[in-house]
Amino acid sequence: MTPEHPEHVDVIVVGAGLSGIGAACQLTERHPGKSVAVLEAREASGGTWDLFRYPGIRSDSDMFTFGYRWRPWPSDTALADGPLILDYLRTVAREYGVDEKIRYRHRVVGASWDSATSRWTVEVDVAGERRVLTTSFLWSCGGYYDYEQGHAPEFPGAGDFRGEVVHPQFWPEDLDHAGKKVVVIGSGATAVTLVPAMAGTAEHVTMLQRSPSYVATRPGRDPLARRLEKLPRAVAYPVIRWKNILYAAATFKLARVRPAIVKKALRDAAIRQLPEGYDVDRHFRPTYNPWDQRLCLVPDGDLFKAIRRGEASVVTDTIETFTETGIRLTSGEELEADIIVTATGLKLKPFGGFDLTVDGAAVKAHETMAYKALMLSGVPNFAFTIGYTNASWTLKADLVSDYVVRLLEHLDRTGTTRVVAERDPEVGERPLMDFQSGYILRALDDLPVQGDRAPWMLQQNYITDLRTIRRGDLEDGVLQFS
Repeated sequence: MTPEHPEHVDVIVVGAGLSGIGAACQLTERHPGKSVAVLEAREASGGTWDLFRYPGIRSDSDMFTFGYRWRPWPSDTALADGPLILDYLRTVAREYGVDEKIRYRHRVVGASWDSATSRWTVEVDVAGERRVLTTSFLWSCGGYYDYEQGHAPEFPGAGDFRGEVVHPQFWPEDLDHAGKKVVVIGSGATAVTLVPAMAGTAEHVTMLQRSPSYVATRPGRDPLARRLEKLPRAVAYPVIRWKNILYAAATFKLARVRPAIVKKALRDAAIRQLPEGYDVDRHFRPTYNPWDQRLCLVPDGDLFKAIRRGEASVVTDTIETFTETGIRLTSGEELEADIIVTATGLKLKPFGGFDLTVDGAAVKAHETMAYKALMLSGVPNFAFTIGYTNASWTLKADLVSDYVVRLLEHLDRTGTTRVVAERDPEVGERPLMDFQSGYILRALDDLPVQGDRAPWMLQQNYITDLRTIRRGDLEDGVLQFS
């Protein structure tokens, strides 16, 4: 097709990761008459689970909620590793025929809406060649972080270090850490995964953190799933899934209303798993309340076990400078290292990072308000998928899929071609992601806001969202159809 006569697709999904595959599967199943194209910038599907290759890469949510609601996770593994998750995603894509709808090396660079035709014109870079598609509905499922660069603060003296410096997002395939001294800078989910995965093979692994995170042990295999393993999966899966949903919701609620109880429980659990006399309060007691930032889960306490065996250690301090042989800390202590891993976090890049225009006017995300955290005010026939920060990503992704499918059914049933969320000037503003993690705080000024009351406000509560998103009235006075 030429730019003058572009190919038209009923729905374009941007991204072939967990969200994009799930979206395309639901579209394929519930709208079989619509044409669907999944545009993926990379050469492979799987998103995060194909991109990240560092040792021990795994989910930090239980797989019974991280797996799709409509496609059971096929084992009792609670915190699965990257290859298992990638295999699950690609298997689901094949089962629903979505693998044939993915167009690889198709990087979306811009999309413009024309109200006269009720269509998006989507500009795509395909190996340096510009191509144009049109679509009636555009769905951004590219996640919320930048695949091409992570958050990488500048460390003094970094050029003096004679060893290797590695960011987990770009792990070299040939990196050999066996018998070497490794320092992992960071205290989040990536760091607590890397340390036990490298410990034992490396000479020693040190987790260097500026401040602690909350770390909780979870069984690697779900106990209820093991007890129900003889039941048909269609029967057992919903039970296990709802057990995990309710447990996570209750824990989060308790952390909000009675944080001291959760703090004590996490501290007591850490004490039981660490060597006698270990300084738990220095290394595993944050200054913030549980769930102000995401809780780090470790399967079967593997991080604590590595520390207890002496294969790993935690140092809480700040960096004065890199040296030729490692890192000198503000306290004066020096950490020797052959390899330094900068597990310093993500760089947010919401909505796929491409430019949006509506009738010639550029859309500035920070000037919009998110409707149910899945549409932007003033942007017609556009949805985005961003998962929960305080629970499994897929719980929210599944709800967005349900909502968009219902929305498309409503357009077909009413004979309308355009839907847009119109902002109510009386609705107050709140941050879209009410979370204190660094990667979110660094990007707040570039994100849309959310409203301070329903239906704008998203409480990040699955049970509430199940009612307002999956089952709520589409004709709520906010969405305008034409």
